[in-house]
Amino acid sequence: MRTNATRIDRATRVMPADAEAIDAAVRCLAAGGLVALPTETVYGLAADATNGRAIARLYDAKGRPAFNPLIAHVTDVAAARRLACLDAAAERLAAAFWPGPLTLVLPLDRGSGVSDLATAGLDTIAVRVPDHPVAQRILAMFGKPVVAPSANRSGHLSPTTAAHVLADLGGRIDLIVDGGRTAVGVESTIVACLGEHPLLLRPGGLPRDAIERALGAPLAPVSEPAASLRAGDTEAPLAPGLLASHYAPNAMLRLDADEVRAGEALLAFGPDLPHGGDQATARLNLSVGADPVEAAANLFSHLRTLDRSGATIIAVMPVPHEGLGEAINDRLARAAAPRPGRG
Repeated sequence: MRTNATRIDRATRVMPADAEAIDAAVRCLAAGGLVALPTETVYGLAADATNGRAIARLYDAKGRPAFNPLIAHVTDVAAARRLACLDAAAERLAAAFWPGPLTLVLPLDRGSGVSDLATAGLDTIAVRVPDHPVAQRILAMFGKPVVAPSANRSGHLSPTTAAHVLADLGGRIDLIVDGGRTAVGVESTIVACLGEHPLLLRPGGLPRDAIERALGAPLAPVSEPAASLRAGDTEAPLAPGLLASHYAPNAMLRLDADEVRAGEALLAFGPDLPHGGDQATARLNLSVGADPVEAAANLFSHLRTLDRSGATIIAVMPVPHEGLGEAINDRLARAAAPRPGRG
């Protein structure tokens, strides 16, 4: 039984950014694979944004400590509108700076098809249109959004060449498309358009003064609560967590449950159910085969489904902490934490 999904034995291809490599990248993404590709900022590690299992593999390959929201990359503003709601300020910024090194945090369109794992189960989404011909061709041919945090191990320096990617992720991902050194060299600027005034969440490749000129007004100052939600892991900030730092169901979560009590729903893990599991008011299994990658892919969607079942308590079976299990347990603990107005 696998309890640690991290693998370092994949053969990672490196291909120059020609038509053959772009075709290979599109096929790889369609098959749920991981592709490092150049953008104008840094190299991104791309996965199909609608494929939860592919995104779980991405977290695994990067060794990410928690399921933070990821930035969805699309070809143009029309594609962005299919994922999110753009208010007047967002439309103005998109017209001025897309394609380019600007990420907008926006209200999520629930019909977008983007995996809950990509948004960390939140009602917001971070979106960007990259300004690089290789990234643009791959996105256009793939026809769906991709998530693409920086193509490095979590906590390591962001990569600006294919060699940097290979040194960090060789054997962990499927393909590296070598488009040369990136032009900007730092991550995108992130602006939240979620309220009356746009808010700068992360400085980056687009200067604040350029954004303020386009808006015709200063960006709102970052409040302490908002600042506390800016992640130290700069390639995947907690920007979509500006309104809620993690998905919190209405039901209470009872973690590490070895039994299911009367009236409880069950979030199971593995082939064996706990005592009383057959009598759960609703039951879903993160992974019957105890595969952390599958469990991660199912985590947020299963929590939502059980929350809609009407149960007031969800019993959660133990999940091993190894590999992606660490991030799964982190999110479960956050979702189970006491909140104001709930006992």
